[in-house]
Amino acid sequence: MMKQLQRLGKALFLPVAILPICGILMGIGYAMAPGAMGVPDAPTSGALYVIGFFLIKAGGALIDNMALLFAVGVAVGLSKENDGTGALAGLVSWLMVTKLLNPAVVTVIAPAMMENPIKAVAFAKIENPFIGILCGIIGGACYNKFKDTKMPDVLAFFSGKRSVALVTGVLSVVVAAVLLFAWPIVFSGLVAIGNGIKSMGVAGVGVYAFLNRLLIPTGLHHALNNVFWFDTIGMGDLTAYWGALEQGGVMENGTVIDWSVGMYMSGFFPCMMFGIPGAALAMIQTAKTKKRKATIGIIGSAAICALLCGVTEPFEFAFMFLAFPLYVVYALLYGIFATITIALGYRAGFCFSAGLTDAFFSSFLPAARSSWLLLPIGLVTGLVFYLVFLFAIKKFNLKTPGREDDQEAEMNIELGSNDYTAMASIILEGLGGKDNIASIDNCITRLRLEVKDRYAVDEKKIKSSGCAGVIRPGKYSVQVVIGPKVQFVADEFKKLCK
Repeated sequence: MMKQLQRLGKALFLPVAILPICGILMGIGYAMAPGAMGVPDAPTSGALYVIGFFLIKAGGALIDNMALLFAVGVAVGLSKENDGTGALAGLVSWLMVTKLLNPAVVTVIAPAMMENPIKAVAFAKIENPFIGILCGIIGGACYNKFKDTKMPDVLAFFSGKRSVALVTGVLSVVVAAVLLFAWPIVFSGLVAIGNGIKSMGVAGVGVYAFLNRLLIPTGLHHALNNVFWFDTIGMGDLTAYWGALEQGGVMENGTVIDWSVGMYMSGFFPCMMFGIPGAALAMIQTAKTKKRKATIGIIGSAAICALLCGVTEPFEFAFMFLAFPLYVVYALLYGIFATITIALGYRAGFCFSAGLTDAFFSSFLPAARSSWLLLPIGLVTGLVFYLVFLFAIKKFNLKTPGREDDQEAEMNIELGSNDYTAMASIILEGLGGKDNIASIDNCITRLRLEVKDRYAVDEKKIKSSGCAGVIRPGKYSVQVVIGPKVQFVADEFKKLCK
């Protein structure tokens, strides 16, 4: 189970790795064209606006379609040999599920559901990361299971990899049928939770912020966001803020309930602008020396995204599956500082997310309160995030980016031979030949293999290839330590196994 979760985490990182540049483009774009986010009296024409608008759309092209990226990226990441057929299967599953559960289709096949406002919103939000990840898992699993399928002679054309998309399509129809009933229940349940949180006042803000972050991996945070930010139940904090209101009201049983506009958005600013950079610094500082430069590239750019425009997914997905307990702590810190921020009286709002750009432009709206508090609250938030992450990572030896299990010494290995084809051939012979290979994978320094007959493995033969060592972590698992040039050996090894 843990192995499958680790593989899923690796697959999820594939689409997330492209997001940092999108966040930076959008941050610069909103700074140049504030009118694009609805800032009153901001220009919506001219060269500067056009350039800014262009950058916003360039960044949004991928961020707005992150769920689709998950469907394709997870599928190819989970597929054996990372075959592109798996990516196609993930895309097929995504198109089938989202099309069949589109509000226009649901209106025809289950009109009674669309008469319920909450269920109608649920299907309107069907294109979310949770569904994307689910479709990616379906695509990857179907590839691994059916890529070698042999059909009768009359259907021979659909044998092998050609059968994968067909099976995926059929399975996705079944999944869509299940989700037709299950998805509204899940969504409605979260909306009910949102109603309960709303009645808790300031304390509820912290609970909401905690659940908002905790649900990010599944995409189900969108259900809660619809309760608090938009008009699913009448409380549209975001809508009210940018509509220049200072107090909002919700009609419930004829009673008007007021809330301080911005209270369900303000608490995210210190965490995203200061907390994430603080946590990122702790991760970089605790990364292994040989991996620190790569960690800075991944985590540092993700922190910049969060600071500039509140794009947090590149940071969150970089560690949530590597160290989920730390991610729970991260969500708790959001809840704590969101409550503190609201209690101290800071009010701000966002149109896109809680980054520097929105913090600046939202400060001119009527609902804005004590904008100067963002800096002192933020500095304390950043320091606490840094100290908590630093302590947790060191104390519990958490595998955050740059601290993965691959041995640091293996990064300095010099191979006994630079003939990668010859090395791969000897290793394969030592493993009992290609018929004994059940699966092939590699990490940053090792070939990770599964064999069918463990007694056929000749470690002396494998070591004669010039590799640094052989490790047997499981009954049928064999790891060949190659060093940083493992990819070249792995490519040749896979060719020999075909």
